[in-house]
Amino acid sequence: MNRITESDLSFLKQAVELAEEGVRGNHGGPFGCLIVKGGQIIGSGYNRVLSDKDPTAHAEIVAIRSACAHLGNFQLSGCTLYTSCEPCPMCLGAIYWARPERVWYAATRMDAAAAGFDDAFIYEEIIHSINDRKIPFEFYRQEEFLAPFDTWARKVKNEHY
Repeated sequence: MNRITESDLSFLKQAVELAEEGVRGNHGGPFGCLIVKGGQIIGSGYNRVLSDKDPTAHAEIVAIRSACAHLGNFQLSGCTLYTSCEPCPMCLGAIYWARPERVWYAATRMDAAAAGFDDAFIYEEIIHSINDRKIPFEFYRQEEFLAPFDTWARKVKNEHY
């Protein structure tokens, strides 16, 4: 596992802040993502499943669409993706299609399952461990990064999907 740099940590914190923003705005679940190239944010998004009535409007998908539009390309070569949670299988597939250089995430899929987001039935179909994947996935834990899940759990009007 690589050590996280101050720059990576800053971008990862911003992804977590996006997740909080999305939950507070009733857009969807507690997930945020941003994409960086050359030290500049070129795409970002939070989960918009509820507000857009779109099951594919996950934070990573929204950010990938934004970054690809910015670049005028369907691939994210030389980019790093920062996300508040380990990507679901759909987002994992989109990440592989987009081909960023690296992915940093702030919470695990088990953290998401504990908050009511359980993709275990899909993950059971995926046979490769995270260490065997071609794109490195780096995990860095700080308790404060779990704040979006706490916010989600405390909300009175949360719609589960």
